Amino acid sequence: MTLTAVHGETILWEPGADAASGPMGRFLAGSAQELGIELPDYRTALTWSTSDLAGFWDAVRRWFDVVGDWDGPVLADDSMPGAVWYPLARLNYAENILRHASGDLAEATAIVDLDEDGARRDISWSELAAQVGAVAASLRRLGVTTGDLIAAILPNVPEAIVGLLAAASIGATWCICSPDLSAPAAVARLGQLEPKVLIGSLGYRFGGKWFDRHEHLDSVLAQLPTVEHAIEVGPDPTRIAFDDLLAAPAGPVFERVPFAHPLWVLFTSGTTGTPKGIVHGHGGMTLEALKMFGLHFEMTPDDRYYVAANTSWMVWNTLLSNLMTGASVVTYSGSPAYPRIDRQFDLVAKAEVTMFGSGAAYLKLVQDAGLRPRDEHDLRALRLVMTTGSTLADATSLWLHEAVRPGIRLTDASGGTDVCSAFVAGNPLEPVRLGRMQGALLGVALDVFDEDGQPIRDAVGELVITRPMPAMPVTFWNDQDGARYRAAYFEAFPGVWTHGDWITLGADGTCEVLGRSDATLNRDGVRLGSSEIYGALLGMPGIRDCLVIGVDLPGGGYWLPLFVVVDEGYELDAELRDRITSAIRSHASARHVPDEIIAAPAIPVTHAGKKIEVPIKRLFAGVSPDSVDRGSLANPDALDWFARRAAVFRADLAAAGSEVSA
Repeated sequence: MTLTAVHGETILWEPGADAASGPMGRFLAGSAQELGIELPDYRTALTWSTSDLAGFWDAVRRWFDVVGDWDGPVLADDSMPGAVWYPLARLNYAENILRHASGDLAEATAIVDLDEDGARRDISWSELAAQVGAVAASLRRLGVTTGDLIAAILPNVPEAIVGLLAAASIGATWCICSPDLSAPAAVARLGQLEPKVLIGSLGYRFGGKWFDRHEHLDSVLAQLPTVEHAIEVGPDPTRIAFDDLLAAPAGPVFERVPFAHPLWVLFTSGTTGTPKGIVHGHGGMTLEALKMFGLHFEMTPDDRYYVAANTSWMVWNTLLSNLMTGASVVTYSGSPAYPRIDRQFDLVAKAEVTMFGSGAAYLKLVQDAGLRPRDEHDLRALRLVMTTGSTLADATSLWLHEAVRPGIRLTDASGGTDVCSAFVAGNPLEPVRLGRMQGALLGVALDVFDEDGQPIRDAVGELVITRPMPAMPVTFWNDQDGARYRAAYFEAFPGVWTHGDWITLGADGTCEVLGRSDATLNRDGVRLGSSEIYGALLGMPGIRDCLVIGVDLPGGGYWLPLFVVVDEGYELDAELRDRITSAIRSHASARHVPDEIIAAPAIPVTHAGKKIEVPIKRLFAGVSPDSVDRGSLANPDALDWFARRAAVFRADLAAAGSEVSA
């Protein structure tokens, strides 16, 4: 397939004649008939879904026959923040997933688990339900009840999915961290939650190496005094073995809870201090999963989803979102690029994956290696590739169609931990154009504001949401008065959710997401916190101050430099660089290690002593230094060095024939 590449004009994919008979088409036709309205196309449906919120979301509930008790109103209060959805309803997230275990799908595969060594384990829907039932019964015997907190430190393995569903079935709240997160970073998150139970990994294989985590787990447990029971997954357990929880068979029992009852806690990146716990509810996650994966990606029991998801990343939770549709999922805890760069395409082929979630950086890595996955892997089952973060580079989009599978449906998606979903992505009723995201999902009242809070089109502005969504957080953990929640999203424009992304929105509704407009670091689609990097270097001999930023590069690249001010008598030599790198890796994770460590004469700070990460980031994105309010700085002369450094950086990019979107 040969495409003439014209940014924003070339059509990469378009709906077939049977689009109206697909899940999205049938939902819109059925809703139009039931409600007596006309929904002739996607844009009309989008307007309906954001103007009649109660009508749309209850149509989703009815269409998918969500299990629960549905008395009372749909949307009792549409304030932002403070929206109240289904105040009298009761349901259970796990029940709505495991209903697929009874009936035609009982013996069909629910989870395909693959490992680096090539071993494969298939778990049927009935086996999944039996494991969830047994683990939940064991947890109840250990004293776990509705409202308790179950924490986990596990890689992307079936035990993590079973643990989450078991917790949810009880009405307990779940939180998981990846075992590659350092012990201090894990405690900084889980310690806030005061968990009753911790399920921990004793080791995992990654990149051909075995990482023993016995000491890591011991260290975490020593700092979590509220844990009454520790459950271990892996070889040589010395506490309760996870397999012991499965010993006594028991069918799943589901505690139906209020719509907003806490399901899980996800953590922010920790940009401005200790990571904040974002609480999502059973109802919001259930409806959002069905809308996004059931309608927009048209996932059905005939489909299978794979994404290389670290469990500390909200994308891991979307594995469960796909289970909600009856689709099966692939778990894989190994390296996505071992033993070959194209390992993920090998997994897609072996598991007969129909939807592949990936990041722009990985796809470009395979592309730059000169590989053509379709020549070496059977990818005939693959029908959809979803990329996350910012808009995929034109060259990589074209490579996907030429080297992976001609005519494949490509959908760029962007959202976040905040809603554990996407705001913008694809839809199956409109063409996919080169270099453009198809636009807002149903139920997402997306707009773009300038600095004065005025809507703008075809210009860079802030991504905002002007009406509530059920997937918005129920609350932040330990934020009784809601102050931190309001500060996170509603300070810039009262009553309007400001997400922290730069975006352009066209008159036709298509858009381009250009990266974070705040200080959040976003490497390979995983958000990282600058505060964890700063914490690692606090008090280190030789380091007086530091500042880290993340810069989006053309073609899906990303540059994470760390600027350090060195104490008198020290120099930024190899030894100091090694100490910096080692401290960051051990205090946070390998993902936090910067791409470059650069000596700076001083770090610009406000009169209150706050580092100005966002203005510095904007300089490297091409914004004029005149845009920075020098009067707000305690040391304005420090800005000049960064302005000169950014100008050199931009000139080097231009010389290479590239531009960074600003």
